[in-house]
Amino acid sequence: METAVYNEKGCEKGKIKLPNFFTSKVSSGLLHEFITAYLGNQRSGTHKTKTRGEVAFSGAKPWKQKGTGRARAGQRNSPLWRKGGIIFGPRPRNYYVKMPKLKKRLSLSMAFSAQFKDGNIVVVDPVKVSEIKTKKVLELIKNLKIDEKKILFIICNNLDFKVASRNIKNVMVENFSNINAYKVLWADKLVIDFEVINLIRKKSLLNRKK
Repeated sequence: METAVYNEKGCEKGKIKLPNFFTSKVSSGLLHEFITAYLGNQRSGTHKTKTRGEVAFSGAKPWKQKGTGRARAGQRNSPLWRKGGIIFGPRPRNYYVKMPKLKKRLSLSMAFSAQFKDGNIVVVDPVKVSEIKTKKVLELIKNLKIDEKKILFIICNNLDFKVASRNIKNVMVENFSNINAYKVLWADKLVIDFEVINLIRKKSLLNRKK
């Protein structure tokens, strides 16, 4: 499978053969499992309400049992009263779900494959800016004709480019080591550095040898 390679001016400069990592058979079940686990792992799980035993009220009886004409009441922290305790409210919990490394790798490969099938992958050689300025990144986006899209730039340790793009709405810049299936599927367009393709190819070869 081949795709075009563009320069920073948006002009095609050649073709590149993509590794098998971009041609996997997509399993919606596995992608759903990973994304659900990933989003769950982002949750802090610190939500909590107070029970009637934790509410800061006196334990004294509000009024005597009989003779007032009011309903019987034992404590002000009753869940039936305003500012009382909460019945079956949320409690702190851990949402973490452990995903096997093989599933993580397969889900990432499937996410890339789905984006490639939909024509959403753009390979650029190189992804960089001459100055650490936001307008330089905006120029690159305009040259590639992908403005007004949610864009994920996948780079190799290019801190200057990451700093220059951090104020642009709907633009995410990540090193390849931090990429996962959720981030890949979040984007409308993937702009991948040419070096990242070579890195993926090398890692794929190493995995075959093992």
